[in-house]
Amino acid sequence: MEHDLADAPRTLVLPSRLTASARALRDAAVRRGLSVVESAGFSVPPEPAAAERGRAVHLHAGPSFADAVAPALGIALLEAPADWLAHLPYAFTRREIRAMPIGEAYRLRRPAFIKSPNDKSISALVYADGSRLPGPDAVDPDRTVVLVSEVMTFAAEYRLHLLDGAVHTGSQYAERGRLRLGPPDPGALTFGRDLLAAGHRTLPSAIVVDVGVDDEGHWAVVEANAAWGSGCYAADPDRALDVVLRAAGPLTELSPYDRDFLRQTHCRSG
Repeated sequence: MEHDLADAPRTLVLPSRLTASARALRDAAVRRGLSVVESAGFSVPPEPAAAERGRAVHLHAGPSFADAVAPALGIALLEAPADWLAHLPYAFTRREIRAMPIGEAYRLRRPAFIKSPNDKSISALVYADGSRLPGPDAVDPDRTVVLVSEVMTFAAEYRLHLLDGAVHTGSQYAERGRLRLGPPDPGALTFGRDLLAAGHRTLPSAIVVDVGVDDEGHWAVVEANAAWGSGCYAADPDRALDVVLRAAGPLTELSPYDRDFLRQTHCRSG
């Protein structure tokens, strides 16, 4: 049975070591009246363990921390499908992208940009060939999925926080591969809206999508990231927090639509 927690007091759980983005989200949560708990290690913080007494618990952290504490706290973690990027039309990627077991990627004999779909277990890098990837002593060749992409160089990159099929806030985060924070380019916002118009139902209601533009002015999706594990950079932290709270909130508040986007390592019972 699902419970209405819309008016429940809320807690935001954070890891003990905070990035500048996490501190901005923490401060936004405090201004909003949320209780904030910074947890030491991967243990379940004592205060949110009382969620059954009516407190709605949310989370902002990396995948390892989130996977360790979210099930015990009854938190639903939303993310894009692992092969989402590979199924986008070429008009939105400007490059060939395939999702495959890493065992198949070992056979590549050309440079490719390779990464894990939804975490950092396989470092996101341009690999000279498949032999440079972590070997079968480190990962399961058949069950570890990677995204293999043609190499594309972006002149500038932007992070868009998406909520309910709309661009909720955004920020520039890179210029020619180096960190550069600033407001989102109008072109990034327009491209994000076009992407959502074409396929917002392929994404959860709350997600982060990174987009970039090349030297010829072509816009493309860089990747999708879980909002609960993504920095907000120079975006409006209050609006970014809206997306984070939806992306990692109580299972009891999960909409039927978002059940299809629960993180695979997370329990799907509700």
